[in-house]
Amino acid sequence: MSYTLIHNKKASQYEYHIDGSIAYITYDEQNGNMHLTHTIVPEVLAGKGLAKTLLEAVLEEIKKDNKKAVAQCSYIVKYLEKNPTANHYFA
Repeated sequence: MSYTLIHNKKASQYEYHIDGSIAYITYDEQNGNMHLTHTIVPEVLAGKGLAKTLLEAVLEEIKKDNKKAVAQCSYIVKYLEKNPTANHYFA
């Protein structure tokens, strides 16, 4: 399934709006790096691989902005352990 990534700059997060719920990744931008701090997927959307889909879309968006990501969320740290080829997105 395809979702539209929304960059909510006011809330410092990237979002998917799905069926009245919002899945999101929060960030803190420091020195041109996007410190990804939390990954949140509501219970009603859980178990569908949405966190991975969202993270991969966020990483592509960060790359387009010529920035690097910094993993500060336990989900993202685990994602990197399982997907070492994604290291090029990270500072």
